[in-house]
Parts: sequence; C-alpha cells; structure tokens
Amino acid sequence: MTAFSIRIFGDPVLRVPAKKVTEIDGGLARLVATMYVTMDVSRGAGLAAPQVGVQKQLFTYDVGDGPQALINPEIVDQSGECAYDEGCLSIPGFYFEIVRPERVTMSGLDSEGNAVVVEADDILSRVLQHELDHLNGTLMLDRLDPDERKKALKQIREQDLSKIQVPRGRRHRRL
Repeated sequence: MTAFSIRIFGDPVLRVPAKKVTEIDGGLARLVATMYVTMDVSRGAGLAAPQVGVQKQLFTYDVGDGPQALINPEIVDQSGECAYDEGCLSIPGFYFEIVRPERVTMSGLDSEGNAVVVEADDILSRVLQHELDHLNGTLMLDRLDPDERKKALKQIREQDLSKIQVPRGRRHRRL
C-alpha cells in the first residue's frame, strides 16, 4: 500500500475544520489503512486526515501499542497542565514548547464504528490533543504565546519546508 503525501504548513487544507464522519464503510477502512502506512513511514506518533488532504474528523495514532484510529473525537474531560516540545509532520524539522492539559479523556468511534473512550496522560494525551487540533484547523503554532509565535513563523519562513526530507522508519516519532 502506498503512503499519502503529507500536507505542509501553508497548505490551506490545514486551516479548515474537518467535517464529521457520517458513514463507516470500506472507503473509510481504506483511508484508515493508508493513514497507518503514512504515519509509520513518516515516523509519526499521530496523523490527522486533513494532513493528507481529507476533510474528515478522523485521526490515527500509535505510541507503542499498535496503530489506532479515532473518528469524530471530542474531549470530555481534562486536567493538569504540562509543557512539552512538540513536532508536527506538517511542519517538518521544527519543535516548539507547547502547554496543554496533562490528562484528557476523549470519546469517539473506532475504525469499526464502535463507541470508545480513551483516557490518556503523558505522550498519548499530547498526541490526542495535537491531532484533535488538526481536525479543528488549529496548528501547534496557534498554541504559542504571540511573541513566540512571531519568532516561530519567522524561522519557518526562512526555511523551504518542501525541501526538508521526512525521515523514514520508526525512531523519533513526531505528532
């Protein structure tokens, strides 16, 4: 199975809120399977459908327990706060300290349409929140304070992101 191309910062699709998934069918199963491959070869810990140009509320993730998908996700509870250096497959080569809730409980559907609730802390919590942001048209840059965001955008503009090679394999996973 061939991997999708990942949309890079500046692509307008990354800023559009995704639409709810209304049908769980073979087409969605193929989309999820291809997203798993894309996430794996790109060394990502998570991948949202808008990052591959699909405007559906769906993301995949894998923090070591095997790939999972979450459809129409929403946070139903959150607590604590922590800062963590996050990277993003759509902003390759950059990492920024992002403050997020430390623990979240997220509900949604799995790839077969079953209702699921995921309670997460540590890296899984960060991945779920990062990918949910993508579904809402939000990038990690939007979570920076205004001065840091200005510096980050300057750094990104000075790079040609289209020329940055996304490493293959599974060593250092990005969100």
